[in-house]
Amino acid sequence: MRISIIGTGYVGLVTGASLAEKGHDVICVDIDPDRVAALNAARAPIFELGLDELLTRNVGRRLSATTDLADAVRRSDLTFIAVGTPFDGATIDLTAVRRASEQVGQVLRDLSRYHVVVVKSTVVPGTTDGCVLRALESASGKQAGRDFGIGMNPEFLSEGEAVHDFMFPDRIVIGGIDERSIAVIDEVYRPFPDAPRIRTNTRTAEMIKYASNAILATLISFSNEMANLASALGGIDSRDVMRGVHLSQYFTSRDGENLPPITAFLRAGCGYGGSCLPKDTKALVAHGRQAGVEMPLLTAVIRTNDTQPDRVVALLEKHWQDLAGVRVAVLGLAFKPGTSDVRESPAFPIMRRLIDRGAVVCAYDPVAVGEAEAVFRDPAVHYSRDLASAIDRVDAIVVVTPWDDFRSVPAAVRERAPRTVLVDCRGAFERNCVPRYEAIGY
Repeated sequence: MRISIIGTGYVGLVTGASLAEKGHDVICVDIDPDRVAALNAARAPIFELGLDELLTRNVGRRLSATTDLADAVRRSDLTFIAVGTPFDGATIDLTAVRRASEQVGQVLRDLSRYHVVVVKSTVVPGTTDGCVLRALESASGKQAGRDFGIGMNPEFLSEGEAVHDFMFPDRIVIGGIDERSIAVIDEVYRPFPDAPRIRTNTRTAEMIKYASNAILATLISFSNEMANLASALGGIDSRDVMRGVHLSQYFTSRDGENLPPITAFLRAGCGYGGSCLPKDTKALVAHGRQAGVEMPLLTAVIRTNDTQPDRVVALLEKHWQDLAGVRVAVLGLAFKPGTSDVRESPAFPIMRRLIDRGAVVCAYDPVAVGEAEAVFRDPAVHYSRDLASAIDRVDAIVVVTPWDDFRSVPAAVRERAPRTVLVDCRGAFERNCVPRYEAIGY
């Protein structure tokens, strides 16, 4: 099929490159000419495992990029809208979705053949058959369902593993306003014959995405709440507690082998981050409130997550009553390993609390230093370009993101500065791997 994709962020770019790999002809659209030029030169503007290889194989053959939205839509049979939907604290911002819909609608006005428009962005239930449909009909002067199709196809991509997730999907959710729209979207995924499919309406597809992220956030906050209680009671190893939970027949086979990926969310840590879980849980609570439905469970999930950075700082305060002048290295600025995405990274509230208490902060990440500097601009933070200099002559090390690059940290601490406090925010190291070891839930 001929496919156009509006937006070249994580979702749009991974979707486009992966569909090209599967044999579709894909045109990616972005308003940034520098980003478009980089893509046409097969250079990925983001760090994502496996993406460079997809671009190298497909750019110039089945994959291209352009700033000309109208031309891309005219040359395609189906258009994905994969633009950002930021949350402002009250509602998600649909400005980019609405603008893209209007622009596509203007092209549809003069397009004689049937075309399907599919929302890929995460939007609250009622968006696709509401403002998107209205914008398309208004701009095109045509009728949805008769002259063109509309659908909603949520993504389930985990950053750092997004290419693998797309190429080997655990599910494909296709929402449409009618059977014809669903059938066309289903054709896109013909190269994925073994993936389970859910064919439904657009509102249900939108809700599936939010429900999926909300349950993951709930598992994380539940695990952290159990760990916080374990710390308060004392003498409890929360890591073993969660291992005991993981071995339940509900999470694994009878022989206790092959723990499923879901158990990764049932571990104590410094909280969730990224572009999805923080935004989507808050947006769902706000959307429920607008509908007159309070959501106390998700509200508590968010509150637990928001307080986890305080737990990290409290671990340092066990060693220093006053953190003023204490030199702290914060390792890991991306919200998880395998990606350069720093959106809602737990590292930032941790650094903010340390700075507010007078600590001297040095920060480092193997791939996301530049992205972090652009987001967290504070002269009190020194951004290091290598691990060795980041941990040199510090009093404490806080490992926020468990990159493989940091496996050498305990050995470096033991050899060079045995009195250095190591705060393990993700349970990445063995307990007591250094003389002064701290972690949430012990």
